[in-house]
Amino acid sequence: MENRFPKYSFAKRLHSMLKVDFRRLGKSRLFYSLLACALLIPIVMTVMLTMMDGSVSVDPQTGAETVIHGPESIWQSIGTLPSGETAAPMGSMDVMAMCNINMMFMLVAVFVCLFVSDDFRSGYAKNLFTVRAKKGEYIVSKTLAGFVCGGGMLILYFVGGVLGGLICGLSADLGVLTVGNLVMCICAKVCLMLVFVSIFVLISVAAKQKAWASICGSLGGGMLLFMTVPMITPLNSTILHVLLCLAGGVLFAVGMGVAAKTVLKKTSLV
Repeated sequence: MENRFPKYSFAKRLHSMLKVDFRRLGKSRLFYSLLACALLIPIVMTVMLTMMDGSVSVDPQTGAETVIHGPESIWQSIGTLPSGETAAPMGSMDVMAMCNINMMFMLVAVFVCLFVSDDFRSGYAKNLFTVRAKKGEYIVSKTLAGFVCGGGMLILYFVGGVLGGLICGLSADLGVLTVGNLVMCICAKVCLMLVFVSIFVLISVAAKQKAWASICGSLGGGMLLFMTVPMITPLNSTILHVLLCLAGGVLFAVGMGVAAKTVLKKTSLV
């Protein structure tokens, strides 16, 4: 008797799952809101810090004075300039050194957690695994969707940082850097995004419909690696940094993907 229910290959099932997720991505208000935030945050931050440059805050308990040090270069919104260029003097606070493009590695956690938790909260995931896709394709699809969102946020933050610097009349001098360094820096950060997204997907499928738990867990887990981002992807990055980040991203995606698939198999979907 002819089989009326043909088995689809992994590639076909993955293609179907990707079509569903990217169709949802294209209609998601959260996705476009985060992209808009990624573009506007560096512009607003650069303008505000430029206006506050030189202002002094006094600690009422100790009387110590702290001078807010505004940006002097367009590229400070991307990372710390090498060789101590435009370094903040003693007793000053360089906000750009702490709040720059690397914030996007943590902001993408919000998208991944809400994107995944919505599947379990609505019952879509249980129905999906029953009639359409398997758990492996689901993990791969969610990881790629988060990676696209994170990569887009990094690129738009870079654009916003440049626009903000131009609006404030900041220097665009590269100094010891080259255009190639900047390109490699952004490429390395985009590749490194895969590491963070993989971790966030694992935590999200473990928390399932509990979005608050997945967001808290993802932010906590991401902070363990967050401080290494400036060292792994400096402004003077080379092709070696890109290759290392790409290799690390692929390894993490595979390892965290296997772990996430195991979590889905061993736990209830509701």
